[in-house]
Amino acid sequence: MNAPPVLLMADDRASTFTRYAVDALPGRLALLRFASARNDLTDAYVRQTAHIPAFWVNERLPLEEEAARYRAWAAQLPAAPTRFCNPSEPRQDIAHRFASLAGLPHLTERQVSWVRDKEAMKDKFRELGLLTARYARVSTTDEVAEFAARCGWPVVLKPLDSFACLDTFRLTGPEQLPDLAVNGRSWLVEEHLDGTEWEVCALIHAGEVLDAWPSAMPCRPLDIVDGAMNANISVATDEGPPFDLRGMLQQIVTGMGIDHGYAHMEFFVVGAEVYAGEIGVRLAGCEITANHGYAYGFDVFGATLDVHLGRRPALEYSDRCCAGDLLLPLPGSGLVHRITPEEELLGLPGVVRSVLRYREGDLVEARRASHNASGYVHVTGASIAEVEQRMRGVLDAFTIEVITQVPAARTLQR
Repeated sequence: MNAPPVLLMADDRASTFTRYAVDALPGRLALLRFASARNDLTDAYVRQTAHIPAFWVNERLPLEEEAARYRAWAAQLPAAPTRFCNPSEPRQDIAHRFASLAGLPHLTERQVSWVRDKEAMKDKFRELGLLTARYARVSTTDEVAEFAARCGWPVVLKPLDSFACLDTFRLTGPEQLPDLAVNGRSWLVEEHLDGTEWEVCALIHAGEVLDAWPSAMPCRPLDIVDGAMNANISVATDEGPPFDLRGMLQQIVTGMGIDHGYAHMEFFVVGAEVYAGEIGVRLAGCEITANHGYAYGFDVFGATLDVHLGRRPALEYSDRCCAGDLLLPLPGSGLVHRITPEEELLGLPGVVRSVLRYREGDLVEARRASHNASGYVHVTGASIAEVEQRMRGVLDAFTIEVITQVPAARTLQR
């Protein structure tokens, strides 16, 4: 009888998925960590996962040498990993290059560029016959202004490799043009689309899109980073967009030659047409993946592990509702003075899970990013409107007070 496969998982931050894998794969999981991410892995999390073999990559050394050191390290394990999973968006490039050098399944350099480089991604979308917003690579403010003169204001400006809306801006006129000569980064400017923005996730096995799960967004990500409600709602009812989302994702997966994994895509519905936005071949951000498990009534993280382990999951759904994650606000950087307890949030209508990242006395740092939050809740309901109404009730009940001017305080060690 063949031994079950062992998974090497890139681990640059604690997440619901990595915690699930730690519990679900005893003796069959190893962690790939990067020295540059050490500050993102709290002491408590490192202690909690100390029983899992972990290989630390020193990015200052040639990756070939680090991969050779890994192979020698893996040979000493009871069973060496034969499968690979990278849930991290910002480390797509180095993680998959490392997996290649380690002899593990991986995305190729070209595939990584299609799911990370916004220009290459949209070029590929158009090659595959999909509609996109108009776009251009730019390196100066004059080039942004020239693009806007052709396409009209507003425009969206973002780094080619951005994620979570980091350094992404909607510019309404030339007076908002920033200085692009920052750190030598490459930028993409694109037409601002009206209509409705949606998300869709999918599992891929042996090149086949097994199913597609749409998500509604009460507020657009660019509005979220400016203070709007930060939420996503998985729609397992007939309220989803009336398009063949699975077919669209299959078109992309086939065109990019993706063999397996989890895909997360943003798209726009403008009139009767769908415009491809962006796609990532990794788990969705925030707690979007968990939403699908609540909405369809199945073990979404177990199914995701299956496709990364080379197994076809049985997608057997026991429910059909709407379920969303609401990120709780983090109003600024400083010392947490007061925060509503998890138990109180769990008592609110529709709330099925509540997680706080901070407690009173923690020193926190807020960021302009779509995942900036003090915690989150999962909320279920019969419709998009009911879930959104319940989420707004949570926001009304939730309180966090952050003292922005504080003396030296202890840093977060949770």
